[in-house]
Amino acid sequence: MESATNGGVKSLRIWIPLLLLPCMAIARFLPEWIEDGPAMIWMSAAFGPFLISFVLMVWWLLASRAGWGEKFWGLFGLIGLLVATGVAMDASMRDAPMIVMTIPMGIAAFAVILVLLGGWLNRTRTVVALIAAALGFGFSTLLVNEGVWGDFSFGFRWRWQELPSQTAWNTTPTATASDTPVSESLKASVNAPEWSGFRGNQRDATVQNVVIETDWSKHPPQELWRIPVGSGWSSFAVAGNRVFTQEQRDQREVVACYDADTGKEIWASGIESRFFEALGGLGPRATPTVSGGFVYALGAEGPLRKLDAITGAEVWQVDLRAIAKREPPMWGFSCSPLVHEGLVVLHAAGKENLGIIAFDTTSGEVRWTAAAGEQSYGSLQSFDLMGETCLGLLSETGLLLIEPTQGQVRMNYAWPHMGYRALQPLLVGTHQMVIPTGLGSGTRLIDIEAAAAESAWQGKEVWTSRNLKPDFNDLVAHDGFIYGFDNSIFTCIDLKDGSRRWKGGRYGKGQVVLLPASQALLVLSEQGELVLLAATPDGHRELGKISALEGKTWNHPVVVGDRLFVRNATEAVAYRLKAITAQPNTPAVTE
Repeated sequence: MESATNGGVKSLRIWIPLLLLPCMAIARFLPEWIEDGPAMIWMSAAFGPFLISFVLMVWWLLASRAGWGEKFWGLFGLIGLLVATGVAMDASMRDAPMIVMTIPMGIAAFAVILVLLGGWLNRTRTVVALIAAALGFGFSTLLVNEGVWGDFSFGFRWRWQELPSQTAWNTTPTATASDTPVSESLKASVNAPEWSGFRGNQRDATVQNVVIETDWSKHPPQELWRIPVGSGWSSFAVAGNRVFTQEQRDQREVVACYDADTGKEIWASGIESRFFEALGGLGPRATPTVSGGFVYALGAEGPLRKLDAITGAEVWQVDLRAIAKREPPMWGFSCSPLVHEGLVVLHAAGKENLGIIAFDTTSGEVRWTAAAGEQSYGSLQSFDLMGETCLGLLSETGLLLIEPTQGQVRMNYAWPHMGYRALQPLLVGTHQMVIPTGLGSGTRLIDIEAAAAESAWQGKEVWTSRNLKPDFNDLVAHDGFIYGFDNSIFTCIDLKDGSRRWKGGRYGKGQVVLLPASQALLVLSEQGELVLLAATPDGHRELGKISALEGKTWNHPVVVGDRLFVRNATEAVAYRLKAITAQPNTPAVTE
């Protein structure tokens, strides 16, 4: 049956967009409905609506029944509106947000109006649809993108709201010289820090020699200080009464040192550098490392700096981009420097033998390089394994173990994963290693043993479990069980076979610290809550919970003695825990 016409204008064929528009919504929210889907299912939220927008435009041009003149003005009207929107929007809204949100919103609004007015036998329907598209596109001009949350939903602020990272440091209290005397104990602390950097001295997020009161209803953490900080996903290094971190301050990337007792800034050493990426957001990713009286810090764009821990004076600086012969990875250089026996070792993500680079701590010169996978946002970690010390790294290709003096490969265990790994390997016992991986792969336990070739090791799979699928959320092991994030829900699995013991607590993409002497886990949720959990396989049991921070929180918490330090991209907070015993953490070995 022919459609109604009026002067050559036909009613539109609307059943195709009626099918496609719900598909657009399904694609956007599908990852939230499928808990254990493959890694690629998360791509549907990012690219599904965009691809359906393209199909809607094919419908408009080839199957809508609109006349060619109407099609022409509709198509080029949309293109013009989109170009104007791109010019008018904040720079942070271009690229990924435009694909994920702006284009689908405008095209969907255009299609909805055409469905509603498809029977109008007048080209005015296209004008109204373009007005709707302008509103859909234009909404993005009101927003500033702060990066995605763990579920890949974007975090936005209104454009007229000033970003905290632009003003935070202006209100941070500053210590005077009399507040921070250089004592012998301070010199000793920066030479052997209690918490040398990323996830502690052993990089295993385990706090020994501390027993706290676990009934937070009676003994909640007591806030010591709270200060604004610049953007970034760095955690803290702690040495005596000083805490060190990295943050973005306008166009400068800064290594900052604060008084652990008061939160006052002692010194800040910055360079001109500003890394912004539409998914990860603004600022540095790595945590500084304190060793031998110095601070080693890697910026998101690749500057590796050695600073005096007491004064902040720069000793040397090298450009990782130039040495690795590459631009920053998608989410920036994220490796926290590992200092080991006169070397500072980093994952550089370069081609061929420039995957890992070891620098001389004294001069900053390259001592050795080694090949490694490119898609790693983890950090090198030291292990005592098979009777010797080795360095380990996870990447998209699997687990790499190398000896630290020359970078010779001890084992390259192949377990490819589509995408990236942003996680730390976990040594359990004397010869077993846990390889955590995200959606689509899960977590694997391997046995490591000597291979036939001299100085080589080989790994043998013990089990692979999809009951624990962390993304960039590291895990811990205690008394034969592994605790971590299965996507966004906290989980306990059995180390023997990978079977699930319990799953509970929707803490988003948070981080965890183990307090084994207290039989407790301290979780910092993605929403900024501090949650104390019982470290038991018998069930999910919260011992206490407080709201610590506002906004997205991906940074690792730090516990030193009875003090707890947490931060996110806008503020930092220190608490005192009610301690039964709180001996200092085992100091890190100096250079």
